[in-house]
Amino acid sequence: MVLSMERWTGKIAVVTGASAGCGAAIAEALVKEGLQVVGLARRKERVDQLAQKLSSAKGKLHSLKADMTVEADIINAFKWIRENLGPVAILINNAGLSQPNTLIGGNTEMWKTVLDTNVLGLTIATREAINHMMDHQIDGHVIHINSVLGHYVAHVPKLNMYSASKFAVTALTETLRQELVALNSKIRITSVSPGPVDTEFATSSNLNDNKDWEKIYSAMPKLKSEDVADAVIYVLSTPPHVQVQEVMLRPLGEPV
Repeated sequence: MVLSMERWTGKIAVVTGASAGCGAAIAEALVKEGLQVVGLARRKERVDQLAQKLSSAKGKLHSLKADMTVEADIINAFKWIRENLGPVAILINNAGLSQPNTLIGGNTEMWKTVLDTNVLGLTIATREAINHMMDHQIDGHVIHINSVLGHYVAHVPKLNMYSASKFAVTALTETLRQELVALNSKIRITSVSPGPVDTEFATSSNLNDNKDWEKIYSAMPKLKSEDVADAVIYVLSTPPHVQVQEVMLRPLGEPV
């Protein structure tokens, strides 16, 4: 199998949650491969800073402010891309979060925030990207940045809804694959499921109150965000006839 990113040179890729961590690393890797990358994030200024850093790279990074829990933000972002850059060929659904919460006596708004971001925001962005691809007969690629916790439930107190949301991403990957096959489409869909990654996600304000998580996380071996970006590049580099449905990558020595 010959791996090559050449077919994507100059094409438009969208990366959600591009302001930090895996999203920023993926956006940077794609720009260096010569793509026109649109980074969606609430913290647009951080994407602007990354774009400046990459100003001499082969491709280009564009920044758009968007909240993945707001459908209008997502739709307007894809409309702007279509009108100003062209149709989307690649979507990387990276945006995701967790909340320190429980199921027994849990906070409904926290549940909704996790599901709106990790499941509905991802699904809406996928719908918009697929519409671009089909309208312009582009054999594109959608990649969901999932998690190993989308495949098993770890005993991590107060992380309950996060795993449920990632199980949904696993199911959505296969459901979309089946829909694309039924349409005889050559658009590809992949789930990339990392283990713990050394990013600010794990130490963000969303998890600051979860002391159990902090203790567990500090003791874990961890991947780097660049490792996840490398996995994305690998998947995109495979020949058009190859369907890589799932990639799971874990830090060496992860005990569970």
